[in-house]
Amino acid sequence: MQALTQELKDLKTKKRIEVADRLKAAKEFGDLSENSEYTEAREEQQRVEQRIFELEDMLKKAEIIEKKGGSGGIVRVGSVVEVSKGAKKLKYEIVGSSEADPLSGKISNESPLGESFLGCKEGDIVVVTTPAGEHKYKIEKVS
Repeated sequence: MQALTQELKDLKTKKRIEVADRLKAAKEFGDLSENSEYTEAREEQQRVEQRIFELEDMLKKAEIIEKKGGSGGIVRVGSVVEVSKGAKKLKYEIVGSSEADPLSGKISNESPLGESFLGCKEGDIVVVTTPAGEHKYKIEKVS
């Protein structure tokens, strides 16, 4: 949430000023109908404003999920799940979709894998259907 708040702050201050300066400089080139610098600056302004809107909406709807001890071994958003798939041992943190980063082990609660793990407990065998087929995971530990 801090990262999103910081990104929003940067967009509203630094990035808006940068884009405004680009627009001002582009206007000085003359005829706006054939001015590619002006067109690019306007498009960037639209992207910045769209991202500001998205971040404000996400932050308004955000729910803080506190990690609590004693989850009873049940997987929920915020849980760290250790699983085995055959001989492989894997570790995932279940997060919201805006925080997902599969390369660092953070999977969305809305992904096929994350959704399948939710509500399960230690010792459960979970069958996950993906476009590549079915995969079986055994939940070893939930924290």
